[in-house]
Amino acid sequence: MVPAKLMDYFNKQPRIGVLSTASKDGKVDAAVFGSPQMTDEKTVVMALGENRTFKYLRENPNAVFTIVEQGETIMDWKGLRVYLRMKEYATSGEMLDTYQREIARVVGEEAAAMIHAVVTFEVGEVRPLVDMGQGWESSV
Repeated sequence: MVPAKLMDYFNKQPRIGVLSTASKDGKVDAAVFGSPQMTDEKTVVMALGENRTFKYLRENPNAVFTIVEQGETIMDWKGLRVYLRMKEYATSGEMLDTYQREIARVVGEEAAAMIHAVVTFEVGEVRPLVDMGQGWESSV
């Protein structure tokens, strides 16, 4: 039951999140993404351009995807921090081609043309947006 709740929340649309990465020498980056998809309780797939995020992931495979959902007051805001580790990426081949075709179908050829790589992450840890010891399940 819990993995299904996590997948449902992670994949809920519309939503936006921030993927935070760091280079091998500790330079940090944060980039806004709306398209990452959790394909099972331990896997996240996303498309990347040829950019700083992709460069940093090749140097350091660890990242955090933060999802924030606005509430009426600050205490009503919800969200998660999903800790990830890149397992693999494809800059050519069937995995990239399939993803680009799907993006072209959903949002258009221009968006698909910007995709340089498809990245697969393993989910390591899930924490609430604001961690007061309540567990992530109570924060979504």
